[in-house]
Amino acid sequence: MTHQHATRTPATRPDKHDFDTLSGNTWSVHGGNHADQTTGAIRTPIVMANSYRLPEDPSTIDDPGFTGLVYTREHGANQRGLEEKLARLDHGQAAAVFGTGMAALHAAFFTVLNPGDHAVVSNVVYMRVAGLFETVFPAKLGIEVDFVDITDLDAVRAALRPTTRLVHTEVIANPDLRVADIPALARIAHDAGALLTIDSTFTPPPMMRPLDHGADLVIHSLTKYYNGHGDAMGGAVIGNRELVEQVRTGALWHAGGAISPFNAWLIMRGSTTLPLRLARQCENAQAIAEFLAADPRVVHVSYPGLPSHEQHEVANSQLAGGFGGVVSFALGGTHTDRLAFVNDLRVITSAVSLGHDETLVAYEEYPEGPAAAFAQPFREHGLVRLAVGLESADDLIADLDVSLTTAYGPAH
Repeated sequence: MTHQHATRTPATRPDKHDFDTLSGNTWSVHGGNHADQTTGAIRTPIVMANSYRLPEDPSTIDDPGFTGLVYTREHGANQRGLEEKLARLDHGQAAAVFGTGMAALHAAFFTVLNPGDHAVVSNVVYMRVAGLFETVFPAKLGIEVDFVDITDLDAVRAALRPTTRLVHTEVIANPDLRVADIPALARIAHDAGALLTIDSTFTPPPMMRPLDHGADLVIHSLTKYYNGHGDAMGGAVIGNRELVEQVRTGALWHAGGAISPFNAWLIMRGSTTLPLRLARQCENAQAIAEFLAADPRVVHVSYPGLPSHEQHEVANSQLAGGFGGVVSFALGGTHTDRLAFVNDLRVITSAVSLGHDETLVAYEEYPEGPAAAFAQPFREHGLVRLAVGLESADDLIADLDVSLTTAYGPAH
């Protein structure tokens, strides 16, 4: 008997450095990593040099196509590898990395805005960004700013002026978790001749890629999800090559906020597991949000994965694989009651930041920023921000339940 074998199309094997043929999960592992030619180490080593050997003709470093390394404030081996990984993960052409997320944000704004320009900024943003636009930029650069509810597109349009050069928001706002409609904002900004910058720290790839939705620059605090282990700080600006190079050669080269080679190496190491960690954090956060929303001792819960969230449908249309790892909620009673709840937690740690492997909680009696912007329960009762980690969801929920009982008695 003759056996007939089906004809099989030969498999194609992607090159590990070819972004067009590798999935995001694979690029998270291999992107930006280059084996060391001296030792054969399969991971890029930490290059703790601040200066590199000049070419035979140093004048060539001014050539547009020069790809060598000269001085670590401008380019370093570890920084360059991290930039390569980040740019392609966010579907950008280039990235510039900085010592902190705030350094990256400041660099983006400093590049886009000139004295006398106008900016439209979400009225709920990270408090240090709010401070830049409330005090620093107006006083130092004469920049005018309107803070608006970024979810109210008519309010955004109404705030535009002939001098508007920038619209800025976070995808998921810190700390009240409202969600911005990035494609709609991109259209509004571009129709007005302005750029749209997006802080996507709460929504790193593969959850969200704002450049795919029309943003001009995306900024991350690499300290958070990319690093993922609470042991390094960094920031990044990602976008088209020309604009990112303006950020690099202006704010980075001249103002200096460079990331250290060691921190760049730590963030590269942490970023390899980003998709796995993010999936677990989103799963845990969803379970916790549902528990809190059903608990009568909790006054208000804000989480984009809950159908009750005002921008749930917008979030669902933009985010992939989950709704983020942060849950914000309000508790009744007194300030003392809320402190008792936080201080009774045993698995969850009271600390700022987010994206860590462990769950962190931060309570603000009076959330910073324009007070009228927050939902009424947060204005009345303060805001508890839970940055969910990788622990068992059951253990985290049990910890919350016991501490709620300590402060408020058992649920009825």
